[in-house]
Amino acid sequence: MQVILLTHERELDRPTNTGRLVLEVVGEPVSNRVRRVLWRRKEPDDSLLALLKRPRTALLYPASEVQCDGREAGPLRIAECDTFILLDGTWQEARKMYNRSPYLHKLPRIELDTPKPSRFTLRRNQREGCLCTAECIAHLLQAKGLHGAARRLETAFDRFLLESP
Repeated sequence: MQVILLTHERELDRPTNTGRLVLEVVGEPVSNRVRRVLWRRKEPDDSLLALLKRPRTALLYPASEVQCDGREAGPLRIAECDTFILLDGTWQEARKMYNRSPYLHKLPRIELDTPKPSRFTLRRNQREGCLCTAECIAHLLQAKGLHGAARRLETAFDRFLLESP
């Protein structure tokens, strides 16, 4: 399993960025499971574009956020994928990133079916029923049978929530 955090540049300096936490706990150099690619609207990362052509690659993004115009691929199940692209930013930034990146529109999507609501309350304008980056990655790790990595991330996330202002 590999996860690419396609990160908005504003997210890099935010103390509430849980993508940074994910990288520290289960990303490079700890493992090769998660890596960050900086999103650039006019100059998409070449390695990302090559990765998007591989089979079993999907975008973790709610279908309810997508206005289907016939170009987008349909949803998949987690078990059907090995590589996941996750937009790392606020919900407003993620929506802009998706809309301004036509290369993402062709990807099949994964939607998480989580019984628990998000515990992330450090930002305004949180979307009901949606999870932060760390919660999404923990869910993917658990679904892929990587229980130890998921537990380490969940423990670090608990600590992150307690220590954040």
